[in-house]
This record gives sequence, structure tokens and C-alpha cells, in this order.
Amino acid sequence: MTLIKTKIGRRAFIKNTSLASGGLVLGFSFLNSCKPEQAKEMAVREMPKEWFEMNSYLKIGDNGLVTIYTPNPEFGQNIRTSMPMLVAEELDVDWNNVLVEQAPYHEEKYGFQFTGGSRGISARWQPLRMAGATAKHMLKEAAAQTWQVPVAEITAEAGVLRHAATKKSAGYGEMASVAATLDVPEEVPLKEVKDFKLINNSQKNVDAKSIVTGVPLFGMDIQKKGMLIAMIEHPPAFGMTLKSVDGAAAKAMPGIKDVVTIKSFKDGYEKGGFDTNAFPELVAIVGNSTWEVMQAKKKLKVEWQPISAYTETIAGFRGKETRNVPAGLESTTAHKSKMEALAAKPGKMVRKDGNPDAAFKKAAKILERSYSAPFLAHNNMEPLNAFAHVEGDKVKIAAPIQIPSLIVPTLASSLGIPKENIEMDLPRMGGGFGRKAYAHFVVEAALISQKVNAPIKLVYSREDDMTNGIYRPAYQATYRAAFDENNNLTALHVKAGGVPESPLFANRFPAGAIDNYMAEEWVVDSNITIGAFRAPRSNFMAGAEQAFLDEVAEAMGKDPIQFRLDLLKRAKENPVGEENDYDAERYAGVLELVREKSAWKENDATRHRGVSAYFCHNSYAAHVLDLKMENDKPVVEKVCCAIDCGVVVNPDAAINMAEGAITDGVGNAFFGELTFEDGVPQKNNFHQYQMIRMKEAPKEIDVHFVQNEIDPTGMGEPPFPPIFGAVANALYKATGQRHYEQPFVKEKKVVG
Repeated sequence: MTLIKTKIGRRAFIKNTSLASGGLVLGFSFLNSCKPEQAKEMAVREMPKEWFEMNSYLKIGDNGLVTIYTPNPEFGQNIRTSMPMLVAEELDVDWNNVLVEQAPYHEEKYGFQFTGGSRGISARWQPLRMAGATAKHMLKEAAAQTWQVPVAEITAEAGVLRHAATKKSAGYGEMASVAATLDVPEEVPLKEVKDFKLINNSQKNVDAKSIVTGVPLFGMDIQKKGMLIAMIEHPPAFGMTLKSVDGAAAKAMPGIKDVVTIKSFKDGYEKGGFDTNAFPELVAIVGNSTWEVMQAKKKLKVEWQPISAYTETIAGFRGKETRNVPAGLESTTAHKSKMEALAAKPGKMVRKDGNPDAAFKKAAKILERSYSAPFLAHNNMEPLNAFAHVEGDKVKIAAPIQIPSLIVPTLASSLGIPKENIEMDLPRMGGGFGRKAYAHFVVEAALISQKVNAPIKLVYSREDDMTNGIYRPAYQATYRAAFDENNNLTALHVKAGGVPESPLFANRFPAGAIDNYMAEEWVVDSNITIGAFRAPRSNFMAGAEQAFLDEVAEAMGKDPIQFRLDLLKRAKENPVGEENDYDAERYAGVLELVREKSAWKENDATRHRGVSAYFCHNSYAAHVLDLKMENDKPVVEKVCCAIDCGVVVNPDAAINMAEGAITDGVGNAFFGELTFEDGVPQKNNFHQYQMIRMKEAPKEIDVHFVQNEIDPTGMGEPPFPPIFGAVANALYKATGQRHYEQPFVKEKKVVG
């Protein structure tokens, strides 16, 4: 049994609890607790007469119904189901009696409400369980006092309190009013994994019926009285900015209320890490309807001018960093030339083990390969949108964003309004994948509302979204391997970079498994805005690394899975260096599991199979992908997946995330590409930018989890990076050609 400090005193508890109609409300600050809607249909229960809610995320009605707030925004991982499951598990309440609601933005109540980085469940694992366990303890205390029996003799199960000796029982709702008068315990026990009843058992998405029946949940669904529609006009190319605008003709169009210009940042404002904004000076058109505004956009007369080069300081998660933003209109061909030139020169040394220079000089054979990948657009199903109503010094926002906490300081600065005057609701996002962590569109909506003195909903068209950034960077990596006269691997060298960031993870596998190892990096400065894209940087490095390791294994005459396992055995038993950021045993575990579940065979001539494995976001994933060629096109028949992400809270949701990551990865590996010519994105909608279709998705995906009792780690992102390597390695088996440049469908020649 684990004892956990509640870290909340009587004074704070009184502030955060209130009594009404026998309802118990428990509120805990996530920042001070632990380490770092739609109601479900009720067949029998009626809603309590009153819900009382103040600085809380758990409330119990007088009839035993429990409402649990989900603190983090939802964009498809099903955390609005999984997070309440953590509370309900420790509370020991019947899941059928749980109602789930989305919490609004409130940093003091809910802490850092961040959905991304596969940190949602891991960050809330103890705080949410503590909330449920504390509530249950207080309910048991209330029953013990009411019945005049020792609290140790009270049991709680499925929302019912019982005392066996006296045969007394009561529902949670009956004891809620008494419980609210009691002191919060200094510590509470949490269940052992073996005692879980709800966690690790699949529960259906609490929003599923609302989604399929079209109940308004998303930002695009928002409708408010008196609300106007706004759209933006941004420069046609990166490297340009606003010079002048003549909006007279547009303003004269039917239904148009105003044409305004906005500037997202006040002069001198120090940006945060997620204040990335491709075009901070925009023209906005405001009118009665989307159609009218879209027609008026065509009448705008706007002049653009080149930007000047500048340097800015960004205050990000890793502290302050300086970014150089060059002037000019950039093109993909120039990017490639610059990357190739830097790849041929010594880079910044990040890690060096042993004496790789000597090993390469002595090598009997050297294998060298370079890999590259283009910019990618996020292309969320729901384009960017935000509702804003600025009235004097009060602001109301409703926006599908991943990190509300980090946009509030920018809103306050840009509007000149105290941040405590900003209220924000968090509608469900129609996709995120990192794009909606950059909430410039929320600032834009608020500034437009302030200028026109009316509530507005800012809507990006698909073309606005796709050509406005923020993109997955373009990357390149060169790998070299040295072999001795007995064909043993003696050294490995990786040099990686990108536009405008490096994707290198110098301390990840196979670092720690090779005596002589060297990692270097470089960057190409750019004015094209980039940002987080599902499993940032890993989404490229995994594919390059795993494709290269397959070639190394082939050069050594080894089975690719066994070759990786041999390296991991070395890393476990006699690791090189002390900064290896992976657990070799867990890494090997997913490879062994996928080997078993896929029925992997050495030299399997009956199937074209590729294997890949990777560690990121504190989790491990391995894939075996079966592929065939039909009419000169690759067809993915099956993907077998093994994942170690610790305790799996909601297996159905976890499987869905793995299936989505695999399908998304296959699509990006085959088709994903965004190029530039003179600063202009060469694709602006789906008729040009190919996304994976249902007929191109894997015909079968088989997901397996390593069973252990490790606290949950990342799940949404880890299955994504290794799929690129699995695709590349399977394509080689199917075509006889190695694939070094994404997207892979450019190379479709079939051998034999």
C-alpha cells in the first residue's frame, strides 16, 4: 500500500469545499498536491437538486452521483474518460454513477492544464488518485462518526459505505454533508496495482454518443448571441510582412462590419516558447457570416513587403534561447543545398564515447547512409478557430488549444488587460498533434474583438491553416558504421540537423551499446515557422536510425531483431557512458514481445516484413510491418505493435491511440511533404497535400502491451516514430531498394 501526502491543510480545504443540499465538494490545487458537458445517460438516478462547485474537480451529490472534472483539454486521446477513471478508482464509486465535465482554464485550481508531450496521464497519475482516495477516506470517517464505530471497520465499494458488524450501510450521498465538516487527512493510502477494479479495464469514451450524434463539442460549434465571424489575410510568402491595406471595397460588401489590422505582440514583449507566430501583423475582415467574409476577402487590396533579418530571445521550457531569423524568400531547393553542405562539414559535438576517429581509420569496411525528410503540415481535421469577447477590461475566450496557461500572459500583454480578468473555456479539439499548442489564433481573435467591440469567432480556412505554419521541420541525418576484418561493428557516427532545428537525441539508443560512438549536429536558420509535431524530432530520427540499423544488421549477416537485442544486452550488462536515457531491459522487452506476437522468423521469404523499435516520451514501442506491392504501389497488410507504457489506464483508448499513430505514421511516410518556392508553400489544401485514405491504411493492426506495474508513461506519441523505420525496412524487402528520402512513394520500382 502506498501512502501519499495530501499536502493540503484545513484552511485550504475550507476555502475549497462548500456544503449545499448535502453535496460534498473536494477541491485540491494540482500545483500543491503531489509531485510533478456531456452527462452520461443515467438509467435510474435523477440529478441532484443542486451541485455546488467552488475551486474543485470532484463533487458528490446528495443522491450519490459524482461529477469529476477533467482538467486537461481533450483532442482525441480520450483523457476525458481516462482521467476521471483515476479518481473513480480510488473513490470506489460505481462508474455508472459518474458524470464527467470539462474544467475551464484556471491555473490556481488545476495547475498546468497541458495536453501534449504524452504527459497527461503520467502528470495526473498521483494527484487524481489522491483526490479520490481522500474523498473516500472522509466519507468513511463520516460514516464511522455517524454510526459510532471505528473507521477501520468501515468498507467502501461501488459508492456504498458498510459496517459489517452492525449491518449498517449508506450511499456516499447520505454521508456527504458530514464528510464536508471533517479535517482533510495528512496522508491517504493509494491502491496497489493488483487491487485495481476500474483502471486497466476498458471504458467507453464518455463523449462517444455526443460525437456521433453531432452534439456541439468543438470550437467550430460555438455560437453566441451577437457573435460575428472574422477571417484573416496573411502574407502570401514566408519572409514578407504587411505594408498597407485598402479595405474599402471589402467593407462595402454585404454583411461586412469592418476591416481592421492587428499586431499580435506589443513592442518589446518577450515571447514564450509557444508564442511562435508566422505572421504577427494581419488584416482581419469581420462580418455576419463565414460566406460573406470569404467573399469580401477577395476584394481586399493588400501590399506586402520583405522582412528584415532579426534576432529574438525566447523564454522556453529550457530557459532563454536566441533565435536568428533571416530575411529573404526561401525555397526547398536552397534548403537542401544548405543541409548537404553542412552535413559534409564537422558539426557541433554533442557526445563522444571511446575513440571513434581511430576506429574509422582502422575499419576494414565503412557503411555510410544519409536520410532526409521534408516539412510537414499538421492538417488537423478541425482548422484553427477561436471565440473571443473583449468587453472593457474583461475577456471571455473559448478556444480549442493544448496549453491555455502559456497563452494567457500574451493575451494580457497584447490586450493591455490583467490576466486575472481572462476567462477561458476549453472546447474539445478536432485534432492537435502539437499545432494547437501554438495559440496565436487566440490572441488574434481577442485583438479583433477588442477592435470591433463585439464578440467574434475567428475561423481559419483550410488554406489559411496550411499556409500559415507551424510545420514539422525539414531534417537530414547521416550515419556511418565501421566494421573490422571479422565484420564486427566497431564504431558508429551520427550527424544530424535540420531547418531550423536539429532532431538529434545524442543519448538515446544505440548510444551506450557501442564502445566508439560520436554524435554531432547542425542547424540551418530559417524564417519558416516550425513547432512541435507528434513526437517532435523523434518522428524523424527513429526512422533514420532504425533504417540504418537494418542495413548494419544485413551487412553483418544478422537477423535485425536479434542484432538490436544483442546491442541492448550490451547496454544493459556493460553500458558505455553514464547519460544513456533509456532502460535497455524495457527496450528489449518490446522487441521480444513483438517478435513473439508477430511470429517473426529469420529470412522469412513468404512475407515482406520490416521491424523497428524506439524509445521516446518515457515509453517503448516496436512494430513489425507486413507489406506487399500492388500495381507498383505499397500496401500495408498488417502491423503488429508492442508497447511498454507502464500501467495502461484504459486499454481500449490506448489501443485506439496506437492504431491512430500507426496509420498517421504510414500516411506521412508514404505521402507527407510540404515544399516551398520563394517563401510560398506549394500546397494549400487536400487536393495537393496527400493525406492517407482509408484504402491506404493498414488492413490490420494488432496491439499488445507489456504488463507491468510501472507508473504510466507516454502513450499518444511513442507508437508514431518507429513506424517510419518499419515502413522503410519492409519496402526494402518488397522492392529490393533502400529508401532514404521521405516521402517514400516517390520510389516505387518493383524488383523482379
